[in-house]
Amino acid sequence: MQRKAVVFYFDPISPYSWLAANQIPEIEAHLPIQFDFVPVLFAGLLNAHGQKGPAEIAAKRRYTITDAMRWAAKLGIRFEGPPAHPFNPLKALRLCTAVEATTARRRLAEEILNACWRDGLDITDEDVLIGLASKVELAGQTLLNESNSEPIKKALRDRTDLAIEQGVFGVPTFWVDSQIFWGNDRLPFLIEHLQGRLRVDHERLNSVLNRPRAADRPQSK
Repeated sequence: MQRKAVVFYFDPISPYSWLAANQIPEIEAHLPIQFDFVPVLFAGLLNAHGQKGPAEIAAKRRYTITDAMRWAAKLGIRFEGPPAHPFNPLKALRLCTAVEATTARRRLAEEILNACWRDGLDITDEDVLIGLASKVELAGQTLLNESNSEPIKKALRDRTDLAIEQGVFGVPTFWVDSQIFWGNDRLPFLIEHLQGRLRVDHERLNSVLNRPRAADRPQSK
């Protein structure tokens, strides 16, 4: 039986991308689906929607790390966290983008996510990235060189732009059947949707969405 594709938009800057990735194999074991790990630049999503990232707001940064550690404890995963957060994920994202084969890209993404959040490695370090690529039998230095090329940089921008066109505003996001499921904590909703058990009245939904806005906050300078 052919497995249904679910796009998994991720950026390793998000601990929730890591937490979601660690739950995906269990979901695939019980449903005829296959997750396609697609790197996108979270900062690009934020800029497109005029948002700040959670780590850019002190209270949210504190809560996000606390919540991620709670989730890791719930899932039985060791949490070390990166040496600094937020950090620049571009090198890691471009490295993943440079891998065309879906399975190989996924294996590299899993290594990078676990290295960052489980093992506490600095994934902004090129030597670390080369080592992680080598662990999944990829030519690390060659891949790193390719990831610095203009075509790969453009490919990452294009993937991020496509996600924005689809309405994606954060990571992790799951895209299937032209619908968005945002967040590690929305995996149960995704599962029920894939099982045909999540009943949403789309006519009523569209009616509510088409209602006018009644108030807007002044924009801060």
